[in-house]
Amino acid sequence: MLILSRKINEKIMIGDDIAISIIDIRGDQVRIGVEAPKSVKVFRREVFDAIRAENKAAAQSANMLPDLNLSPEAARESSQSLL
Repeated sequence: MLILSRKINEKIMIGDDIAISIIDIRGDQVRIGVEAPKSVKVFRREVFDAIRAENKAAAQSANMLPDLNLSPEAARESSQSLL
């Protein structure tokens, strides 16, 4: 982990196109600004973790759906095995 000290209005660059700015410091809170291309998704860690958990749950539930390309008999057998 790289640890840097910055003052208000100073920036940190990540690659060529992502800039992290220190906007404000109040007590133990630091407000930061992130400038990044629209193609780069930026989330707070707790939001990122929640999205990841939802995606994982959705992928697991999708695996439980019957295969729609099966014959009617095979689909029936597949759905009965889920019960």
